[in-house]
Amino acid sequence: MTVTRGLEGVVATTSSISSIIDDTLTYVGYNIDDLAENASFEEIIYLLWHLKLPNVEELAELKNQLSENAELPQEVLNHFKTYPIQKVHPMAALRSAVSLLGLYDDEADVMEEDANYRKAIRLQAKMPSIVAAFARVRKGLEPIAPKKDLSFAANFLYMLTGKEPEPIAVEAINKALVLHADHELNASTFTARVCVATLSDVYSGITSAIGALKGPLHGGANEAVMKMLKEIGTLENVEPYIRGKLERKEKIMGFGHRVYRNGDPRAKHLKVMSQKLTELTGEPHWYDMSVKIESIVTGEKKLPPNVDFYSASVYHSLGIDHDLMTPIFAVSRVSGWLAHILEQYANNRLIRPRAEYTGPGMQKYVPIEHRD
Repeated sequence: MTVTRGLEGVVATTSSISSIIDDTLTYVGYNIDDLAENASFEEIIYLLWHLKLPNVEELAELKNQLSENAELPQEVLNHFKTYPIQKVHPMAALRSAVSLLGLYDDEADVMEEDANYRKAIRLQAKMPSIVAAFARVRKGLEPIAPKKDLSFAANFLYMLTGKEPEPIAVEAINKALVLHADHELNASTFTARVCVATLSDVYSGITSAIGALKGPLHGGANEAVMKMLKEIGTLENVEPYIRGKLERKEKIMGFGHRVYRNGDPRAKHLKVMSQKLTELTGEPHWYDMSVKIESIVTGEKKLPPNVDFYSASVYHSLGIDHDLMTPIFAVSRVSGWLAHILEQYANNRLIRPRAEYTGPGMQKYVPIEHRD
């Protein structure tokens, strides 16, 4: 057996959902640049699940299905109030809430194709409601029910703030959702596929994926980027701060990628949005600091920024709490997780790799009274 740590470069399955070839990301063959500039997130959900873009009627039906399933069971809302609010990270709350949702779904363990698709609709619809409701409950505010006449992106911001958002804010969230929707066989997607390959249920698969996304080496990077920007504070402090980290060989979050060699194609779209939003909010220093950090890190280490780097200042400019950045990632990526789960069910084989044993050789059991 040949050992490949981290499974780097190992092809574990076939998929028709997304691809990363020569540093180009596509969803079902559509270049991410084309989709980021033109598509609504609802169109992306349909594309990932059906492997084609929807027509007018199909998109309207999907939007209606999402709207009709966006409200949370009261039991889930009540459960938030039992959490130790000041200590619970929103990703932990999201993980627990998704698992809890399965208890109130009569089809949770029904494995027919149509039932799994209906569960996918319910989960996709409820993810932004979970994140927004928890964000409000922990501040002592009541959750806000979704509005049926708002887009997916606009509804999320509305449930979070209680105000219908400005078009620029909706554009920013929609673009971020499109860019984060799927990314081939990343850690959380692979986790979801491993889970459901045992023929476990959809809720278990998504709960598992959220657990993987929670880690700072995967979904938590944008939150860490904003923490770094806050620590630096001013444009003048960027140079000594970043060069100090480089000298100490400390990791700088938001740079480099396991798959891309010449840069993450998603980053440039959020860089443009970061510039627009930071100027609009009168805080252009967040963008300016980010550009200077990019210049130093890319110049010194040849590491370009990834999608997390500029998404941090985008979300901050929208007034979003920093620890909600990874849950927003999940609100988008659940579309890809669900696409992969449905694909796994359709052509399933248990995922069971091997490990090269490096422990001691054959040993003989010794009674406890004779052990040293």
